Amino acid sequence: MSFHRKIAGLYFVILLGAASLNYIPGVTDADGVAFGIFALDLFDDALHLASALWALAAALISAKAARTFLLLFGALYLGDGAMGLAVGSGYLDFGIFTNGVLDLPFSFKILANLPHIALGAGALWAGLRRAHP
Repeated sequence: MSFHRKIAGLYFVILLGAASLNYIPGVTDADGVAFGIFALDLFDDALHLASALWALAAALISAKAARTFLLLFGALYLGDGAMGLAVGSGYLDFGIFTNGVLDLPFSFKILANLPHIALGAGALWAGLRRAHP
């Protein structure tokens, strides 16, 4: 199995885990806030599940499909995290349209957007990395 297919498979597992956070007892508080930082709703769960299934499909199809997934997913998630860091709302969950620009403490914005920044940057790095046979 190629490097890109392995990494896409890893993203499947990570994203499936993100989609399941709301359903693991003790991860969210009474207000539905995960880890005391961000609230994940059904739309977020669906986005993470769709991304996980995209990653799985890409990993199973081919190295080229996996690399394409990593590049596109990486750009989308990194951009979303960067936008959330800048204005407090991202675009993947339509937060910028429903919530607009949010005046949040910068430290909170870092914690809330770090998962998308890290996942996006990691996927882009892997997608840009030259595969070795």
